[in-house]
Amino acid sequence: MTSRGARDDRDDVLSTLDLSDENCRFLFNTIPIPVFVLDRRNLKILECNESAEEVYGYRRAELLMTSFLNLFEESEQQNLALELRTSGMLSHISQVTREGRSILVNLRTSRSHYNERPALLVTASDIISILMVKPQLIQASKMATLGEMTAGIAHELNQPLSVIKTASSFLLTRAERGEAVQPGLLRAMIQEIDGHVDRASGMVHHIRDFARKSEIALEPVRVNEVIGSVLDIFSQQLSLRQIEVVRELAPDLPAVQADPNRLEQVLINLLINARDAIEEKQERQTGVEPRERIVVRTSLDRDHVRIEVRDSGIGISEEVKGRIFEPFFTTKRAGKGTGLGLPISYGIVQDFRGHMELESVPDGGASFIVQIPVSGTVHARQDSDRR
Repeated sequence: MTSRGARDDRDDVLSTLDLSDENCRFLFNTIPIPVFVLDRRNLKILECNESAEEVYGYRRAELLMTSFLNLFEESEQQNLALELRTSGMLSHISQVTREGRSILVNLRTSRSHYNERPALLVTASDIISILMVKPQLIQASKMATLGEMTAGIAHELNQPLSVIKTASSFLLTRAERGEAVQPGLLRAMIQEIDGHVDRASGMVHHIRDFARKSEIALEPVRVNEVIGSVLDIFSQQLSLRQIEVVRELAPDLPAVQADPNRLEQVLINLLINARDAIEEKQERQTGVEPRERIVVRTSLDRDHVRIEVRDSGIGISEEVKGRIFEPFFTTKRAGKGTGLGLPISYGIVQDFRGHMELESVPDGGASFIVQIPVSGTVHARQDSDRR
């Protein structure tokens, strides 16, 4: 999932970095993004600023003279070693913090000298964190998501209102005719009305809570319950569009540490993305085609709960796959998408100390996979790191 720009073949003008100067050191440490000075030959970290400590979770002493490659997934290290030396820009690269959290960064490199050694000056921009410092974008995305929910919400509210209307019309007709209603039937109808009023009221409260602007608050959350709530709203809407929703939810999953409101936002964004991919495929098809599917699957993967949203849609090219979590990037036609849903979802999952990835489906379509630590494991891992 990387898109990497090539450095110009010509030699760069070599500059010399002198951090022994007090003013230069002060400026170096106040740069608001991580900056590393690497030995150009072996990519060991010769120096880093305070922002690097904050973003990656390591103390400066822990980073110095260790390989910069240790901050990447092990499977990527060999490929990235060459690219760090030869590319001026590496985009959408996954790195790993001290606590095991994945971050998505843009890396810029330039040649320099440090203490008379050939060096690389590397800056790392956490593109998701940059996005997440703008809460108005998160709220704007939530409002767009709420707009997408409208059809499903209308259907869900219409059901209890229809039952209440039917029952009240029956009772009103009996009253106008002066006809008695058997006590057992009357009690059953009143209970039915009362239950559907609670259902409609609960949905109104749910919408209000979802739309409210709030800070993230992690708590134990049952993933299957959140999925059930989301699918209750969307299943009918998707069915009308000839899209079947298949639930494959593992029973008795442990709770995860998350914010239920924001986890719901992630799941809705993934369902909307799957729906749009299927509709794009349907627009290109001719004749009668088989019913399309979205599979929502949960499972336990060691100390993480795994959520998969798989669609049978148009699929995602390798070129697009490399930019799919980039803020404001979208392949949808004008007015169809903001390019915020997936990157914001990615950032929310990171806030849960989890990670999200995209997998292509061999027979067409795409699969988004979210993994969130089981409640309690994050604190246990952090305590272990401190020891």
